[in-house]
Amino acid sequence: MKIVSAEFITSVAALPKYKEAAERYDCPEVCVVGRSNVGKSTFINCVTGRKKLAKASVTPGRTRLINLFDLNKGSLVLADLPGYGYAAAPKSERAKWAELIEGYLTSSVKLKRVLALVDIRHEPTALDKQMLKYLFVCGLPFTVVATKCDKLSKSQIGKAVQTVATSLSVGRDNIIVFSGVSGEGKAQVEELFENIAQSE
Repeated sequence: MKIVSAEFITSVAALPKYKEAAERYDCPEVCVVGRSNVGKSTFINCVTGRKKLAKASVTPGRTRLINLFDLNKGSLVLADLPGYGYAAAPKSERAKWAELIEGYLTSSVKLKRVLALVDIRHEPTALDKQMLKYLFVCGLPFTVVATKCDKLSKSQIGKAVQTVATSLSVGRDNIIVFSGVSGEGKAQVEELFENIAQSE
């Protein structure tokens, strides 16, 4: 599904507000999760073709809300969840983000796929592994998106994908190698969106 229109719907800081917003549309949802600074905003902007749709920040941990975006005028809603693992944030603040993320993942009736972003240059963190285990336990369908592949050579990418697959206990075919700079992996994401939109 090539994205021809992408519009910001709303930002919500609490589950009741999310549920109010979700009542206004009938299409399926896809959400994006990942640790702070993994490249979620860059991913969203690349996939939608809108350079400033999601606001990227040089300071990690700035996304403290669930941001909802409408894709192709009601074909799909993309939910951008707060980044996890930002150590500099107060513990109470991190606990709120975790509660918001978990609450959304377990209560959204429209969520059809979780895109779990990891940085391909590094072995997945303990929090990345925890997130994947959580998705397994909840029975939520997910795809791993390995970002920032433009920072590695082709030979390094092959090894890095194997490291990610082994570390997260997923098959290599469940990993999309992605670059927001070169656009690598964008076609695979569009195909995934198409399948989700058509399955409704």
